[in-house]
Amino acid sequence: MHRRLILALAAVLGLAPGAALAWGNTGHRLVGEAAIRALPPALPAFLRTPQAARDVGELSREPDRAKGAGRLNDAERSPEHFVDLGDDGKIFGGPALGALPPTREDYDTALRAVGQDSWKAGYLPYAIVGRYQQLTRHFAYWRADAYAERDPRWKAHRAWYAADRRRREALILATVGELSHFVGDGSQPLHVTVHFNGWGDFPNPAGYSNARLHAPFEGDLVRANVTLAAVSAKMLPPRPFSGGVEQRTADYLAATGRLVIPFYEMEKAGGLNPGDPRGPALATQQIAVGAAELRDLIVLAWRASGQQAVGWRPAPLADVLAGKVDPYPILSGMD
Repeated sequence: MHRRLILALAAVLGLAPGAALAWGNTGHRLVGEAAIRALPPALPAFLRTPQAARDVGELSREPDRAKGAGRLNDAERSPEHFVDLGDDGKIFGGPALGALPPTREDYDTALRAVGQDSWKAGYLPYAIVGRYQQLTRHFAYWRADAYAERDPRWKAHRAWYAADRRRREALILATVGELSHFVGDGSQPLHVTVHFNGWGDFPNPAGYSNARLHAPFEGDLVRANVTLAAVSAKMLPPRPFSGGVEQRTADYLAATGRLVIPFYEMEKAGGLNPGDPRGPALATQQIAVGAAELRDLIVLAWRASGQQAVGWRPAPLADVLAGKVDPYPILSGMD
């Protein structure tokens, strides 16, 4: 059954929007909170507090809580949460996950060339990369504000810099929450496959289940069995990074996609039955994978922010931090 039909049935039956489309509230909270608790000391202090961890955990749920706002809102945003990767490694017979076009416009054009579109196929990779890029931008502005607030040469506008820094901190927390959500979606095997809620109407020689497995796995099972301590203990060290964030994201989603067959094999063997440890173990592992990836992307965004330009008209952040540029005209927006 296609996700659009699932959403339509959810509306008719009065189900919570997105009930079968993401880690549940518990899983998304765990991804966000575990990631923030694992940030290294190089990151700004405001982002490493226990309160920030709790806030990001709650904000991680917002992309799901936004569902139901209206038809236009839901139709535009729902495809951000998944990508329908086929068994051939391609998205609905169109572009391969490892060779995605650079923009959503190009992606949609490639899908339409094979009779599909990005609303049907999902565009989770673009949701992750876009939030990462926005976070990088927020960090650059925060660094400029924090520097200017401290520098005695710019004390005439210190109150403005402090207020702008606080606004930027709120934006950073909100953006990290959104990034957390979509990175978390990308760690759930049923979010990166055409077999997203049972095997579906595809060749099925192994006899995999056509039961609606999505929500029971990521919702009730997680709530009953997965803890913050277990997730934190399972998080791997930072993943080596070379190349662009686009390729990193494709690799991340591809790794999750390789778990689709093992998931269905596990279910077939009884691994989702009450009391069986295999389902909770997979859920804990994958929530920890999401938390580690979120931690790493936040760190990478912080490092990349140093190469940004800020303000209008734009000045290299490095010049602002070196005191070569009066930051007030460009940050306050002197048109």
